[in-house]
Amino acid sequence: MKILLVEDEPKVASFLHKGLTEQQHSVEVATDGPTGLRMALAGSHDLIILDNLLPGLSGLDVCRQVRALNSAVPILMLTALGETDDKIKGLDAGADDYLVKPFAFQELLARVRALVRRRPESNSSAAILHLADLTLDPSSKRVQRAGQPIQLTAREFSLLEYLLRHKGRVISRVDILEHVWETSFDTGSNVIDVYINFLRKKIDKDFTPKLIHTLVGMGYVMKEE
Repeated sequence: MKILLVEDEPKVASFLHKGLTEQQHSVEVATDGPTGLRMALAGSHDLIILDNLLPGLSGLDVCRQVRALNSAVPILMLTALGETDDKIKGLDAGADDYLVKPFAFQELLARVRALVRRRPESNSSAAILHLADLTLDPSSKRVQRAGQPIQLTAREFSLLEYLLRHKGRVISRVDILEHVWETSFDTGSNVIDVYINFLRKKIDKDFTPKLIHTLVGMGYVMKEE
């Protein structure tokens, strides 16, 4: 994969560059926010690993601006800030996943693998998914509701695709963690609720009927209201 690493700490950048290169990835490095933004917008990357605290332009600002122009590239945000509010800010800015320093390199690799596991494997998996006036195209990564394009992050897209492939069925939080995040995650975390809320704002808030429903204590289901 072609990975853009935006990290201003020389030791961390060197460590990650070496480790990812040894995994046969092509890695470009930027050491400040403005350079990272320029490289992100100019290049075609399979993944962006983005530190939050950067000189010149914060990781949150870089993430927001990248998201405004490119909704498809997965973004993994790195930060020394581990509070829930900080994580939500990163996710709300458009990050698909969030890793708090210090972290084990093997965990980073697991999250990288999960984020880029997006390619359709068959004609069946590439078929356009429908529910009411909502459509999702796995091949082009395009989502529309009532003919209007909906911009989603890679993680939001993956979550919506999973829910649509199982429309009419109640999907538990554990199912979502195992099939969408595809890596170990604290089952007490509210990250699923955060992403469900993101999806509701984008595909349900301004439309009828509502398609995402919560069954308290059981999970979520996509169906026409």
